[in-house]
Amino acid sequence: MDLQALAIEEAALKTLADAVNDRLKEVKQTMQEALVETGASRVDANLPDGTKVATISRSDAKPAAVVTNPEAFLDWVRKNSPHNVSTRLVTEVRPAYTTALLAEMTAAGAAVVADKETGVVEDVPGVEIRATRSLTHSVRPTKDGRDRIAAAWRDGELGHLNLPQIAAAPAKEAS
Repeated sequence: MDLQALAIEEAALKTLADAVNDRLKEVKQTMQEALVETGASRVDANLPDGTKVATISRSDAKPAAVVTNPEAFLDWVRKNSPHNVSTRLVTEVRPAYTTALLAEMTAAGAAVVADKETGVVEDVPGVEIRATRSLTHSVRPTKDGRDRIAAAWRDGELGHLNLPQIAAAPAKEAS
């Protein structure tokens, strides 16, 4: 085992991975902005010869109920379901009840709860329906997409892309 050879290989791979990951973040952000701007939900990734190698698919944020004002929520639960409030050093709504109520409100698409006995629908203060994850997209290669991209890379067919180069470190000024 050549420890020095492994050390330089790992250092080189880490440097390359960092450069690729930095560029990937930039491209992913630009792609997301383009998907939103154009309204496209899906785009095929094709090699220069037209071969489809992947599909980019937009995922929209899913709205869900979240507690935004714990005090107002606690006051509402105290009035409407006091057995689901526990008092210790901290007074809080029982987590299982919070989870159940939030799930019910998420399903309803509104911060409201219907009384099971009377059917009266009531607003729940301290809760809002909000997007719980940011907009994103996924890249799904075709069955042989990774192999085709690797071959195109080896054959120099991806030279038109703005792929990262490892830049020299900026020169330090003498003090």
